Amino acid sequence: MLIAFGTAILTILLLASTQIEQKLNNNSKDIDLVVGAKGSPLQLILSSIYYIDFPTGNIPLKEANELAHNPFVKRAVPLALGDNYNGTRIVGTDSNYISLYGLKTQSGKFWQADLEATIGAEVAKAQKLKVGDTFFGAHGLTENKDLHKEHAYKVVGILAPQGNVTDNLILTNVASVWEMHGEEANGEIEGKEITSLLIQYRSPMSVAMFPRMVNQMTSLQSASPAMESTRLFSLIGVGVDTLQWFAVLIMLIAAISVFINLFNSLKERSYDLAIMRTLGASKTKLFLIVILEGLILTIAGTILGLALGHLTLGFIGAYQESSQAKLSGLIFISNEFYLLLTGLAIGIFASIIPASQAYRANISKILAKN
Repeated sequence: MLIAFGTAILTILLLASTQIEQKLNNNSKDIDLVVGAKGSPLQLILSSIYYIDFPTGNIPLKEANELAHNPFVKRAVPLALGDNYNGTRIVGTDSNYISLYGLKTQSGKFWQADLEATIGAEVAKAQKLKVGDTFFGAHGLTENKDLHKEHAYKVVGILAPQGNVTDNLILTNVASVWEMHGEEANGEIEGKEITSLLIQYRSPMSVAMFPRMVNQMTSLQSASPAMESTRLFSLIGVGVDTLQWFAVLIMLIAAISVFINLFNSLKERSYDLAIMRTLGASKTKLFLIVILEGLILTIAGTILGLALGHLTLGFIGAYQESSQAKLSGLIFISNEFYLLLTGLAIGIFASIIPASQAYRANISKILAKN
């Protein structure tokens, strides 16, 4: 049981940290920079790429357009956030967003006119929406109280599963978000605002020049997804490392318990082993029998721990509120094989001394005592 608990904790940590890191990388792999209102850079990244925090504020559309046409910029994707549907975020953007994530539809089409929406595969499943359905957005990013009942969105397409954050989003154009909040979607830029810009660089030189230019020469701030994601994962890693050492300690205690169990068992069965020797069993055979006993204990515990780890993570994932960072217990990774090897190693090391004693046992003395 000790081996099973230690293995389960290590399995949960291994699967969770791997999945979190993969999600961070998958959602930001083609985004070089995020530009938004001044505030926390990490908050800007979390809200504009992972959609798991509130935005730092809005930015003037005029300034955003100027940056979008900067020579250092290859592609600039506008984001307008502020509404949700049953907790699913509604994102106002343009066709550049489709290119950025390589989106494809499994049914219907991409949004074109105002109040048209293309929804993620998970949204369609969870909210039971299909092409042609209508729904009302609500003000805010989580609550479903202040509904915009004067304007209904129409589902015109459902995205093919992407394996990233877009599976859990409702996409529309920026003008629809403005319309929801009483702003005219005319050609005027003055007074209009968006939430942020997702930037792709044109050349390697942009890495050094563009972020500094944004931070020093405009009222906006820039945040690097790579830097902030690394920072975020390092913060998570502190807790993960602590728990890993705790699990290793449990495994060490487990190894000692297996050793004590085999050592005591050997004392109790010394007469049986001596009888086996007289019936023709070799020293090597007795040695291997004790080793095998230790291996069976530890391998059984390790396999049980792996199964327990997957089940527990699946249970945690089922009750997670955030759909963007949902964990799964159905994913298997190659590093789990090393946990099985660790179980084998513990079994061998814990049983090597008892097995050696069985090998060196003096048959005549044992039989004479009994």
